[in-house]
Amino acid sequence: MLVDQFSTLLTFLADYPQHHARGTSFYNFIEGLTKLAFHEAQSAFELGQKVPVGELGGIALPYEKMGAIDSIDLFGLDELFMFAFYYRNRERYQRVADIGANLGLHSILLSKCGFKVEAYEPDPEHHSKLLRNLKLNSIDSCTVHQAAVSESDGTMQFVRVLGNTTSSHLAGAKANPYGELEHFDVKVQDIRAIAQRVDLFKIDAEGHEAVLLRALPMDVWGRVDAFVEIGTPENAEAVYKHFADSGVGIFSQKRGWARAQTLDDVPTSYKEGGVFVSMKSVMPW
Repeated sequence: MLVDQFSTLLTFLADYPQHHARGTSFYNFIEGLTKLAFHEAQSAFELGQKVPVGELGGIALPYEKMGAIDSIDLFGLDELFMFAFYYRNRERYQRVADIGANLGLHSILLSKCGFKVEAYEPDPEHHSKLLRNLKLNSIDSCTVHQAAVSESDGTMQFVRVLGNTTSSHLAGAKANPYGELEHFDVKVQDIRAIAQRVDLFKIDAEGHEAVLLRALPMDVWGRVDAFVEIGTPENAEAVYKHFADSGVGIFSQKRGWARAQTLDDVPTSYKEGGVFVSMKSVMPW
């Protein structure tokens, strides 16, 4: 398989962060290769075989359809950039919170980098498959919580988007969810308590990210960094204004992970990549 030739993929990707913006010739070329490679590996995933992910070795992730999205899409290039960052910084961080863990791919790879991981996934169907996938990969350093994360402990309504369950979210996080929906209550945990235990966040909260970031006291950022997907222009503006003049930087994939200087530098959806929030002077590639 083509993925077998990617033995130094994560190191390679980490060496060229300035070219990670979508639309660059680097991005387009590498995306074409990696998309081909992981789609070629679909039959191996379907058979329950392990598929190599660069330096982190074989990963078992049984093939799943999640509406319009499938588990192969979880190996998209933007995700691979994050995996490369985890691998490059495996000596920098110790404990990571994976908020919006889905099927557990990030939790698996974070654990294989040597981090202690707390995984948060409110959807009971995804939660069950997350537990299965951790077991298939012999991961015992990950603590799993069947819960969403917000600004306080409690219970909130969850919206499962049947046409794309990766788009499921806490009620109110998205203005006009589309297609067939299911609603049910889920447990919610306070991000501030989680921040006391970790030094890195991966936040994929499907529209709830501004709530989470604004809930954290500014002094937390002296010891915690975060990868964040920003889902709407409104959230981009809220996050940008929240950190303006605070000393906390928003490092934007749109700018090759340089620090955002204006609101236009901040992604407004996953289609423009992610951000890295930190008090560091530069993003540590």
